[in-house]
Amino acid sequence: MTTSLQEHVKDFINYLSVEKQLAKNSLLAYESDLKKYLSFLESKKIKNLAQVTRSHITQFLFYEKARKQEASSIARALVAVKLLHRFLVKEGKLKEDITSVLESPKLWKHLPTFLTVKEMGSILSAPNMRKPNGIRDRAILELLYATGLRVSELVGLRRSDVNLESGFLKCSGKGGKERIVPMGRSARECVRRYLKKRNGETDTLFLGSKRARERLSRQAVWQLIKKYAKQARIKKEITPHTFRHSFATHLLERGADLRVVQELLGHADISTTQIYTHVSRDHLRSIHQKFHPRA
Repeated sequence: MTTSLQEHVKDFINYLSVEKQLAKNSLLAYESDLKKYLSFLESKKIKNLAQVTRSHITQFLFYEKARKQEASSIARALVAVKLLHRFLVKEGKLKEDITSVLESPKLWKHLPTFLTVKEMGSILSAPNMRKPNGIRDRAILELLYATGLRVSELVGLRRSDVNLESGFLKCSGKGGKERIVPMGRSARECVRRYLKKRNGETDTLFLGSKRARERLSRQAVWQLIKKYAKQARIKKEITPHTFRHSFATHLLERGADLRVVQELLGHADISTTQIYTHVSRDHLRSIHQKFHPRA
């Protein structure tokens, strides 16, 4: 790695440390990303950043993708590259910031992992309904799938938030924004059965163990989902958010309007919801290829 390139990065890291007072972990992350960037440039026989073009930066990002780096890691590396170039222009060491027109997109966003309807049926039926915790866990799984709630929204539910007669619940999402979500018949019945068996006067809906009557934690929900996925012999890596992805995907596959799904999920921006349209399009394409005579 050439001395001039190394010195540029060293000056930039010092700037972040002294003037911006970034934490040590942040500095190490920037330094690591920029070392990869400079190593790539060196492989292209580039000895001075003034030689770098936007094409080189794009090639670097695709190189990282080819190395199976996560999209979030690639996006972070792009941020580091942009900040480095901006700094060097400010310091008079580069004439032009070629990265100024490069956006920092959510690069190559992975399609969300979701369960098929059959897989969902398997995991929903996994809890042992002869045991109190099984009744509770079935209610949790059914509610996650029926409503698309985030796990933080689920564990924050109170009994007073759930109206079993009307079939709706009220939850508080990101930024404290409240929304009303329908529950569905199966989820309502499972929650009703859980509440009949549950002891305690607390308004918290889902509780932990019998002895500790505190609210169920997000980590506990993740663990029980992991347990039931194993019992259902589901090989996919799933989390509570997989239920949210499955909820949205299954609605869109059956013709639900994207705006309705946005409202149900509590997304402030419809662009966040549009990731699911890619999944839906793949489903439609497979249907077309399977049944159209000239597909």
